[in-house]
Amino acid sequence: MPARIEDYAMIGDCETAALVSKGGSIDWLCLPRFDSPACFSALLGTVENGHWSITPAKPYSSQRSYVEDTLVLETLFTTETGTAAILDFMPPRDGSSNLVRIVEGRHGHVDFDIDLVMRFGYGRNVPWVSHGEAGRLTAVAGPDRLTLQSPVELKGQDFHSKATVTVSSGERLPFTLTHSASHEEAPTARDPEAALQQTVFFWREFVSRCPPVNSYTPIVKRSLITLKAMTYLPTGGIVAAVTTSLPEKIGGLRNWDYRYCWLRDATMTLMAFMNLGYLDEAQAWREWLMRAVAGTPEQMQIMYGVAGERHLPEWEADWLEGYENSRPVRIGNAAAGQFQLDVYGEVADALAQALRLGLPPHPRTRAISRVLLSFLETAWRKPDEGIWEVRSGPAHFTHSKIMAWVAFDRAARLAKDAGGDIDGARRWRSIANEIHADVCRNGYDEEIGSFVQAYGSKVLDASLLQIPLVGFLPPDDPRVVSTVEAIEHRLVQNGLVLRYETDLSDDGLPGGEGAFLVCSFWLCDALVLMGRYADAKRLYEKLTALCNDVGLLSEEYDPVDARMLGNFPQAFSHIGLISTALNLARSEGPAEERSQKDEKEDVG
Repeated sequence: MPARIEDYAMIGDCETAALVSKGGSIDWLCLPRFDSPACFSALLGTVENGHWSITPAKPYSSQRSYVEDTLVLETLFTTETGTAAILDFMPPRDGSSNLVRIVEGRHGHVDFDIDLVMRFGYGRNVPWVSHGEAGRLTAVAGPDRLTLQSPVELKGQDFHSKATVTVSSGERLPFTLTHSASHEEAPTARDPEAALQQTVFFWREFVSRCPPVNSYTPIVKRSLITLKAMTYLPTGGIVAAVTTSLPEKIGGLRNWDYRYCWLRDATMTLMAFMNLGYLDEAQAWREWLMRAVAGTPEQMQIMYGVAGERHLPEWEADWLEGYENSRPVRIGNAAAGQFQLDVYGEVADALAQALRLGLPPHPRTRAISRVLLSFLETAWRKPDEGIWEVRSGPAHFTHSKIMAWVAFDRAARLAKDAGGDIDGARRWRSIANEIHADVCRNGYDEEIGSFVQAYGSKVLDASLLQIPLVGFLPPDDPRVVSTVEAIEHRLVQNGLVLRYETDLSDDGLPGGEGAFLVCSFWLCDALVLMGRYADAKRLYEKLTALCNDVGLLSEEYDPVDARMLGNFPQAFSHIGLISTALNLARSEGPAEERSQKDEKEDVG
């Protein structure tokens, strides 16, 4: 049985990632990309679907942390005979993907059991395993090959490769697992000690550019590293999470594949990078965006593959039992075919922010923006599936209309500031005003004193917290104040914000879910804008306390059973953590800094 979600840590090489449990088992790894078929799938099934454990043979306790300012995981095991550590990491690519595990004796001696179960195709395909000289082991199935370089000999047993090894104080045993194409010559194993130094240098150089963020600096740095690790380095695409089908409710049906690049999530990641001065990462993402959305605006998708792929068919891996029996296990995501109006506003806002924060203009930005705005002039009137990707049919979601307003508002501002397109600025401002009036007329319910999820609805939705954050209405507008208060009263459960009222809203699937964590960060941001700094800080401290022992957050949290839910780690959650830290740091600054903050167009 897999560990609890919060008991995993992530390692990665900015092209794929692995999840390592507190017990020293790697239960999830897709190769060679984030969205490739997994070769370790125990996370969604059993050990027979693939894992690699190096675990003390006798009872133990463990504690772990990342080596400071890196993505090198150190797990310390203590037994009655001694202590030993495992350093787990994936060095930056040199042409092939490598996973390195160094077992190091610290005191006395520790006996470890090693169990390597390689299964390609999401745990379905058993490879042909060959045992060579000097601890070399090779597994081949179809196009894939894994090569293990081991200091000890592993024996084949019931399609597992096993060994027991004793590690004494001062001894270091390195294991390197390398992926390559089976039709090519097997690559030479990297020097594990040199790879360790290169990996440490890579991450420390990256994080050294992070500016101080008051007392929040350490947790902001950890989230920055996490987001960087979820960036596909060859293209600049940013995945929403490194897993698929971790459930939003244990035993439920809301199990989705998040190993793709959502324009919305990636755009908010871009904002986080830019607000911390990481313009290289922001520019790489913008280049990815310009390639991904090339074509007619009618064909713009809400998500793409890490290289910009559009075809992401959804199917079910029915041989996997699912995380804690949460079926189905889905591969691909049918939401790629949905119409979600808000992504046009997200993209427009990102491009505007990029220029405001000093990113050089892209040669195609103006042309693409004009085409998208022309399409949006009529499309904003249509119903859509909304930010939460409901599968019960389209509606006139209030948040979607607000983000359409954002697209025209930002375009009008940019045109006015540039001074070269007065007619365009006037036209876009006129459309923005029309959308604004439409939302205020149809999206606000006088009876309940709040904006609502969709036109004609009585349902509250946490996405309405974006109203002051994007500058649609000022934070002291009575309608904003009453909406925030209504959300606090009706959507907060055990201190955390739910996405919407599940007992009233039909999203097309039965069952409930946990609290979607980014929504609570949005509430923090709204409270900061409203001047409720103490309330915002209390909520932020509650949220950051939900991070696991190595600083990672999942998509959702169960406020009743007190456990993480959903795909992990989740970019959206770490984006919220960074953005709210920046907002709180500004609110804690000198008065003139706070004044500058209040004049900004948005918080994000």
